[in-house]
Amino acid sequence: MNEQLNGKRVAILATDGFEQSELLEPQRLLSEAGAEITKVSLQPGQIKGWNEQNWGQSISVDQTVSQASAEDFDALVLPGGVMNPDKLRTDEDAVRFVRDFFEQGKPVGAICHGPWMLVEADVAEGRTVTSWPSLETDLRNAGANWVDQEVVTDEGLVTSRKPSDIPAFASKLIEEIQEGRHAEQSQRSGARLI
Repeated sequence: MNEQLNGKRVAILATDGFEQSELLEPQRLLSEAGAEITKVSLQPGQIKGWNEQNWGQSISVDQTVSQASAEDFDALVLPGGVMNPDKLRTDEDAVRFVRDFFEQGKPVGAICHGPWMLVEADVAEGRTVTSWPSLETDLRNAGANWVDQEVVTDEGLVTSRKPSDIPAFASKLIEEIQEGRHAEQSQRSGARLI
């Protein structure tokens, strides 16, 4: 295990239907870098992943989003899966939780369908992002500049398209969390907060 992220706390926001590889693999890579991971969801107990075309494994929820505060974390990860963000974006606490990371200038990683939460939290405008191709229109309509690239970084926001992008996604997210400069810049210069 390397120690790039020792002392850093990362929340992963997900619910039933999360794309299994897009939660478990970034979680593994962030943990290996030394981060402490907290899985946040709508309800306590377990949530079930989606593994390609079938239900996958269940994982334990560490904290409910109604109890969670962005102030307690250094970064946020939003895995994809069609069902996962579609459920999360209808929950006021989940939307608030995502928005708070942007207001505090903290790194956020969103992959595949995860960027749907950026639209709902009203934080996509003016950002350059990527996602699963079917979200292009939604993101553009929300004011984002959508591009088709493996990984895109915009002021601490890291986005990727699909499971095969996970290595680049996790690597860039680790770099952004390690730097931790976006929150400092936002506080120092009054940079654009959403």
